[in-house]
Amino acid sequence: MTKFNEIGSTEKQAKVKYLDGEFEIIKDGQYVICAVSGKRISLNDLKYWSVERQEAYDSAHLALTQYKKNI
Repeated sequence: MTKFNEIGSTEKQAKVKYLDGEFEIIKDGQYVICAVSGKRISLNDLKYWSVERQEAYDSAHLALTQYKKNI
């Protein structure tokens, strides 16, 4: 039995619209992909993203790295 907070092969990638302080799920799924590392990020653990670039990040460090790269 697959738990919702575990990323397994039966889970699907979500399509998300990133907003200020929240995100909207456009297409159901359990995870998104980090724009920098390529890792899967469970929607339950998603904390960092860019509204401008519509990208998710696995950590604050990766979000800052991407921000500095694009300024």
